[in-house]
Amino acid sequence: MEQKSQKTNNWEIFKPYFKQIEVPARQVLLREGEISRKMFFIEKGCIRTWINSDGKEITTQFFFEDDSVSSIESFRTNQPSLYSIETIEPAIVQTITQQEFQTIIEQSPEIKKQFEEHLFKRLFQSQQLFFSYLKNSPQQRYEELITTYPHIVQRVPQHYIASYLGMTSVSLSRIRNRK
Repeated sequence: MEQKSQKTNNWEIFKPYFKQIEVPARQVLLREGEISRKMFFIEKGCIRTWINSDGKEITTQFFFEDDSVSSIESFRTNQPSLYSIETIEPAIVQTITQQEFQTIIEQSPEIKKQFEEHLFKRLFQSQQLFFSYLKNSPQQRYEELITTYPHIVQRVPQHYIASYLGMTSVSLSRIRNRK
């Protein structure tokens, strides 16, 4: 409990840098190919990242309350984003610009450490999904998802889950009906 309050206090001094916005469902916050100029901290709602593969949307990650999301590679290097960021539900997010974020990182080693931990967690989740695609059947990927991240199944529409797991909505329906 104290660790959480310490984290909150560290961020509290930087509150003037943040701008709160309310975003409707299905609002694109960043388009694939654009340069990411903002980072988003989710107070309320659900956000996904996705890529366009020949006109087909493939969901790559989900983010919820207390998560942060940006195209971090683009945000840090000013290169075009490899993916889009879009709200699934109406959301309340805090935004921060690149320059403001850099100022925070330079002024707070603790926040810099938290950010590095966040990046490691995100990399680990991406690797887990990648290796799951290589070694598991669609059924196994779905079972792994409901075991590891049950909140995704409860809050995210089935067609996004299907694309995240690398299958069609029809295939996911069949798998769910077998349970």
